[in-house]
Amino acid sequence: MGYTTFTGPLRSTSGFQVITRANGQDTVVATLGTGSPPSDMAPGSGTAGTGTIIKSSVTRNGSLIETRIVIDLTGLNGGGTAGDIIGVDATANCHFGRITAAVNGTIYAGFMRCLEVPTGSNADVDLYSATESTGTEDAAVSGLTETLLLNGGTWTLGLSQALTAYPAANEYLYLTSGTATAGTFTAGIFEIMLFGQ
Repeated sequence: MGYTTFTGPLRSTSGFQVITRANGQDTVVATLGTGSPPSDMAPGSGTAGTGTIIKSSVTRNGSLIETRIVIDLTGLNGGGTAGDIIGVDATANCHFGRITAAVNGTIYAGFMRCLEVPTGSNADVDLYSATESTGTEDAAVSGLTETLLLNGGTWTLGLSQALTAYPAANEYLYLTSGTATAGTFTAGIFEIMLFGQ
């Protein structure tokens, strides 16, 4: 096998893949710098608040698939009742991404971490998945076919909590108010890490 040596940056607009080849079949063992996230990870239209930021990445490293989502809640509304969906006021499609086996693998572990304490609304934020993409802000997440992934309680800076359940393939991710505190978030950043295979 030959080697290629060069000087200068290696550039690509579509990322890089490291593969192994056995019996004429290529297997991807690492993916780097894929640019934009897969379309399945695109957040719903109900999360497009003023100042809201939702970014995600999916990285494959050997047999491990890491999904990282960072959410700035600024501009979204908390619900007036515990269990209400967080999103743009009275707007549908408030999910922040869809988990698929092809992109994210089968999720078997994960955690959620507070990078900035929520203000302006509820500091008690929970994480759910649901089979529907249409969840509406201020509507009860229980109106969907949902699974509680993490009952977060009141978040403090740097607090990291392991998920107690995991999203299944083709489920959408939602944040909900843990207690009844309506209002528009002026701050609040969370990181969600999911590990798949």
